[in-house]
Amino acid sequence: MSGKRSIFEEVSETGDAAQGARPGLIDSGRGGARRGVRIWLVLLFVMVAAMIALGGLTRLTESGLSITEWRPVTGALPPMNEADWQAEFDRYKQIDQFRLENSWMQLSDFKEIYWWEWTHRQLGRLVGLVWAAGFFGFLLARKIPPGWTGRMLVPGLLGGLQGAVGWWMVSSGVTQGEGMTSVASYRLAIHLALAFIILGVIAWYVFLLGRSERDLLQARRAKEERLSRVATGWMHFAFLQVILGALVAGIDAGRTYTDWPWMAGQFLPPEPFEITPIWRNFFETASLVQFMHRMTGYALLGWGIYAWLAGRRSAHAATRLAFSAALAALAVQVALGIVTVLYAAPLQIAIVHQLMAVAVWVLILRARFQTLYPVVSSIRKARA
Repeated sequence: MSGKRSIFEEVSETGDAAQGARPGLIDSGRGGARRGVRIWLVLLFVMVAAMIALGGLTRLTESGLSITEWRPVTGALPPMNEADWQAEFDRYKQIDQFRLENSWMQLSDFKEIYWWEWTHRQLGRLVGLVWAAGFFGFLLARKIPPGWTGRMLVPGLLGGLQGAVGWWMVSSGVTQGEGMTSVASYRLAIHLALAFIILGVIAWYVFLLGRSERDLLQARRAKEERLSRVATGWMHFAFLQVILGALVAGIDAGRTYTDWPWMAGQFLPPEPFEITPIWRNFFETASLVQFMHRMTGYALLGWGIYAWLAGRRSAHAATRLAFSAALAALAVQVALGIVTVLYAAPLQIAIVHQLMAVAVWVLILRARFQTLYPVVSSIRKARA
């Protein structure tokens, strides 16, 4: 059995060199299937980000319960005539949201909220079609890079699960006689959390496909273990804040206290534990949910500064830049959060705040990726 060879060992003419280099699809640089798969994933990333934004707009316009049935196939077609519109409106009239909040609506008013929800669902169907077309197209053409078939399957499986979770969320608000006028906030949080997981998986794949397997293998040897743990903690912290943000949106907690830095002139808002049992307050009491979101935001910024200081000591310029970009985006997001509160979460500012969360999430993932697969600088340029 031959011994281990140094990566710096020269290959003799009678050895590997004589056999000739035969790079496969996975090592075909930035061309071929590797580039094609990456472009397809970037398209999926943009579409999922648009889904998150459209979902936020659907929530802010309180349109999510306008379609009271889950019809994955036939629901792709909107009402085609006045009779169909009236039938759809009649179904909406049967749920508590109409009876308790929107009984003033006429058919023309209903159409406005219907189109928001229909467009959101339609975009979800389109995302599924783009994934299926890409996956099966590359599969049939045998252009999937080695080792990537299972990875490419993951976004599709998660997307299917997301569709089911979406209906599970909507069904919590499609009630009669239960007094529910919106979806359950914790289900909304799960729905948004899964969307960010899908986005993160796609982004990670895009990062991996941006470099050759040979480059990744060599970069892995220069992995910065300690800095990677810091970035991983930052990633988990940001994910927690996304979940809390969804809870805020689910019960309109962002509009309850509009002063800053205090809440109703004090640190802890009044009556934060007014519901029994006490655990329900962490999901349903608007003042406490907004308080948790604020405190977690401050803590996340503190961790971000700590991560940035640790990242500054990296020997690799690209890694230092990635941590700086993530912290800058987080600082902007904190400022946007404050403005959102001060103006009682108007639609335009709130949706920018949500989209900025996507940017922060991806940039933190990018910083973590750089710790695991650093772009090695030349010795002269490297920082000790």
